[in-house]
Amino acid sequence: MTVNLEVADGVGTIRLDRPPMNALDIATQDRLRELAEEATRRDDVRAVVIWGGEKVFAAGADIKEMQVMDHAAMVVRSKALQDSFTAVARIPKPVVAAITGYALGGGCELALCADIRIAADNAKLGQPEILLGLIPGAGGTQRLARLVGPSKAKDLIFTGRQVKADEALTLGLVDRVVPAAEVYEQAHAWAARLAAGPALALRAAKESVDAGLETDIDTGLTIERNWFAGLFATEDRETGMRSFVEEGPGKVKFR
Repeated sequence: MTVNLEVADGVGTIRLDRPPMNALDIATQDRLRELAEEATRRDDVRAVVIWGGEKVFAAGADIKEMQVMDHAAMVVRSKALQDSFTAVARIPKPVVAAITGYALGGGCELALCADIRIAADNAKLGQPEILLGLIPGAGGTQRLARLVGPSKAKDLIFTGRQVKADEALTLGLVDRVVPAAEVYEQAHAWAARLAAGPALALRAAKESVDAGLETDIDTGLTIERNWFAGLFATEDRETGMRSFVEEGPGKVKFR
């Protein structure tokens, strides 16, 4: 398999495994969607790490595969391509991308689907599709602009240039830069911490932020209000408040 899901202690690792560069061919895209949907369904998966291995996250789409496709073929395929990445973005659980080496084109777009991005100090990110006479097609024009702002996104998309980890951090494209040997460890630690948290509240927080960004402030506040009130019906809310009152802050243990 070109993508695998491994689960331990509440953390599901979606591991890209298509050497040497984890090129995202059609089979890999489809498998990615299947595993994102599986991670969404499984109760034993409470947080997710997306990981390409020690050397490379994903260097982009399989260009040789795309080269032989004509307009009609890509009209059909482009929706499935976007659906694969959207399935990752819509995992209703905390998701972290652990980025080593190259995260280019589709690889960068995949990282954008995570809630946060932890990058190795040797990482390089970018959207080089313009150099092929194309634009990003797996969400890059939309998610990148929402993350770093339209002018910075346009600079990266218009030029197709690669940015090193330190510049990516300055741009807000990644959230943390660490030594390459520590990327997965730190990403897993972030996920494991949240895997022990209140699952429904985390889902509510993620969906409130993501849905709110797509609408006006009043609708966003309604989304937040409905989730906030709804959480008062959960066992986690009872556990959290009881622990705070009886033991003090920061000592709660959720089931």
